[in-house]
Amino acid sequence: MIRNKSIGWVLLLALGALLAIPNAQGKPQAAKKKAKPVAAEASPAPEATPALEPKAIEILKAASSRLAAAHTLTFNAVEFFEGASRHGHPVAFATKSEVTLQRPDKLRVITSADGPASEFYYDGKKMMAYAPAENLVAVADAPATIEAALEAAYHSAAIYFPFTDLIVADPYKDMAEGLQLAYYIGQSKVVGETTTDMVAYVDNGVFVQIWIGAEDKLPRLLHAIYLNDPEQLRHNLILSDWQLDVAVPEETFSSSKAASANPMPFAHPHPTPPPDAPPEKGKPAKPHH
Repeated sequence: MIRNKSIGWVLLLALGALLAIPNAQGKPQAAKKKAKPVAAEASPAPEATPALEPKAIEILKAASSRLAAAHTLTFNAVEFFEGASRHGHPVAFATKSEVTLQRPDKLRVITSADGPASEFYYDGKKMMAYAPAENLVAVADAPATIEAALEAAYHSAAIYFPFTDLIVADPYKDMAEGLQLAYYIGQSKVVGETTTDMVAYVDNGVFVQIWIGAEDKLPRLLHAIYLNDPEQLRHNLILSDWQLDVAVPEETFSSSKAASANPMPFAHPHPTPPPDAPPEKGKPAKPHH
């Protein structure tokens, strides 16, 4: 919480005014006998603030537990992320993903973007990445869980979703390995049209501020910055339309239209970087854990 500084300023101004008032009689005051200096009492050292504040950890764990306990999840995720323009200014781009999952082995992500749209399907056996505008599809065998499939998609084809850390089996456990700092900021009544608790944390070199529903424990907004990014580009993720444990039709996690598109390899779009290319950045800013 931001501490109230007004009292301190009032005291400083009052002290300055007293020092500036001249002697009303214009005569020097008689020198007073110097008193013997009194030994200052040793004040106790201030208690160190823990790097991982209990209240912040409690809120993060509660959000993780709420998400992990849901058998099905649907939500919308709008990401705004900055990139350097040809003139050097950071410009923002956006994607919107409609997400549906069923634990432990089904996921669908329909994404529109400031760029090509995409669709991703995973049914527990195969994963399929579809580009509707180009009518291209890539299909690959997939592991037996959502998080394993997402890991395979990232390493084999550079497919990554900014909300990935929200939909793994145990979001807090996944986050805790790299958690370096976590503290409670306060409450907001603006974000997500509800009361949210604001928590800031540093996870694997990424600073994240997250707004989590005070009552329902669902995340509404994340603001993230790579600490080692010299340009300090920002990533924002807005989460809405949460539905937990609703019935999801089985055909949700496949698409006959996508399956009949022109095939292409399920592979990294840039397998070999050109000479003298800068090293590729890591995953996009982690949104939650």
